[in-house]
Amino acid sequence: MSTPHINAQVGEIAKVVLMPGDPLRAKFIAETFLEDVTEFNTVRNMFGYTGLYKGEKVSVMGSGMGMPSIGIYSYELYTVYGVESIIRIGSAGSYSEKANVYDVVLADSAYSESSFAKVAFDYEEDVLLPSKELNEALLESAKKLDVPVIVGRIHSSDVFYRGTGVSYHDLRDNHGVLCVEMESFALFANARKLHKQAACILTISDSFVTEEITSAEERQTSFTKMMEIALDTAINQ
Repeated sequence: MSTPHINAQVGEIAKVVLMPGDPLRAKFIAETFLEDVTEFNTVRNMFGYTGLYKGEKVSVMGSGMGMPSIGIYSYELYTVYGVESIIRIGSAGSYSEKANVYDVVLADSAYSESSFAKVAFDYEEDVLLPSKELNEALLESAKKLDVPVIVGRIHSSDVFYRGTGVSYHDLRDNHGVLCVEMESFALFANARKLHKQAACILTISDSFVTEEITSAEERQTSFTKMMEIALDTAINQ
C-alpha cells in the first residue's frame, strides 16, 4: 500500500526512521552508513532508504522544509507504515554563544508561533515535547560515542525570512530558545496525537551571534556525529 506522497509498500520501512530535512542528506546517510540498501521512496524526489546498520534494520527519509512537509511525511509513516519512532536529524541556526557552529543540540522542547498543532489537533500549547525515552536513548548513545551534546529548548519557526521587529535576541530571551529550525514542533505534535515517539537532534550550521555559516555541501555531508548518534540509538530501540 502506498500513499500520495510515499510509494513504499508496507514492510519496506523500519520501525525507526531517521529524518533529515534534505533528501540528499538521507541519500548520503544511506550510502555512507548502511548496507544492503533499498530505495523505498522517490515521489517528489523525497528519497527514502532502508538498510542495515551493524546488522539491524534502519530507515532514513527526507522530510523537506517546514512543518507542513514533515507533518505529512511523519503522519503517513506513523499511521500507514507502522513506524514507531522518528528521529529528526537537522541543521539549526544558533541564537546563543553557548552553541557554536558544528555543535550538536538535543531538543528537550520546541517553542513555536505556528498554528500547526492548533489546526491539526486543537492543541493550544506553544511548547511541545519530544519523547522522554527517545531523548534518554540519544543521550546514552552520545555518551557512548563520546560526543558532547547541548540539551535545550529550540525554536521551530514557520518562516525563514522575517520582516517584523522581533529579533533573535527577543526570541532567545523571552522564550528560552537556544537555536532555530523549522520542523520539530509539527513532528512532536503528530507523535503526541498518535502515541508514537519523536525526537530532534541538530547540528548548528550557522550562528546569528557570530554570523558564521556552513555551505550547503557541508550541511549535506559533514554532520556525521549527529548521524552516528541517531543511528546508534535506532538500532538499540
